[in-house]
Amino acid sequence: RFSGTFIGNAESASPAAATSPPAVAAATLPAVPTIPVVPTIVGVPNTVAEGVLNPNEVKPPASGTRRARVLYDYEAADSTELALLADEMITVYSLPGMDPDWLIGERGNQKGKVPVTYLELLS
Repeated sequence: RFSGTFIGNAESASPAAATSPPAVAAATLPAVPTIPVVPTIVGVPNTVAEGVLNPNEVKPPASGTRRARVLYDYEAADSTELALLADEMITVYSLPGMDPDWLIGERGNQKGKVPVTYLELLS
């Protein structure tokens, strides 16, 4: 059993120093209620903040869009992602609270998440 007190050299320690105060049981501590925190982003539907992206509901920011060249073909895993073809140009932007490894990509009227590693971001 750990005593809770660190003793560097047990031979030089007095018997009184080797004892520790009794541990406080976790059950005796007052319960602190926890409140789940769900980030809310002004102007962005809650479905994005909760990790579910509906590309039709996402609007590009007024500033912060960039052009990107696609480096590799990418097959979308689901309807929230945008399939990509190597060497095509798309517009990309980020949303607050979004995974930094992904961006929102737009090509014409198509929109969806795209992996950053498949893109060469242009100025």
